Amino acid sequence: MTSLPPISAADLAALLSSRLCHDIISPVFGIQSGLELLDDMPGDKESMQLVRSSLKSAVAKLQFARIAFGAAGSQTAAIDLNDAKTVAAGYMEHEKPSLVWEGEPGYVPKNCAKIVLNLIVMASASISRGGTVHVRIEAIDPFAATITATGERIRMQQRLVAMLDGTAGEEAMDAQAIQPYYTLFLAEESGLAVTYEKTDDRVVFKIGQKPA
Repeated sequence: MTSLPPISAADLAALLSSRLCHDIISPVFGIQSGLELLDDMPGDKESMQLVRSSLKSAVAKLQFARIAFGAAGSQTAAIDLNDAKTVAAGYMEHEKPSLVWEGEPGYVPKNCAKIVLNLIVMASASISRGGTVHVRIEAIDPFAATITATGERIRMQQRLVAMLDGTAGEEAMDAQAIQPYYTLFLAEESGLAVTYEKTDDRVVFKIGQKPA
């Protein structure tokens, strides 16, 4: 059974902002470095490629964050899973594992899409190198999905494991721990449960209805 340490709304917003800045600062610095090189070597192909690839990464991460953390500009309480799949594919183009997304299309409550996207990030982070993140949307209503990370030397973030196992203490949140906290917070708000099973080369996250 999951357990979440207490955190204020202000701290949650601040830590999520820090997490977002952490994700996009590297490609933004890449753009800056490429432009500085172009000032010294106008027309240099490698510098132009650095700018292009860094810009593509920054845009993909921001589009992903718009749904994973934000309101996504939607005036309704639902998100098209095709939109979630598109931003997930864009994000994973710049990560080491490959992404496979299967299952039912359709509109789901915002929190369901957010939980899936955040679990994709955590599944990807658990793989030391290479590997695959496989998303399977099993049902729309009631919502159910499975996110599986397969690769070498699977290692889950200890704070995430503690929250999932119900052993999280009163240790203060930080920008690295806030993503699993936010994911499980959304699940609790939605009446959903997130469980996991782990082996040396695989971790499987399951999203389903919380037991009565």
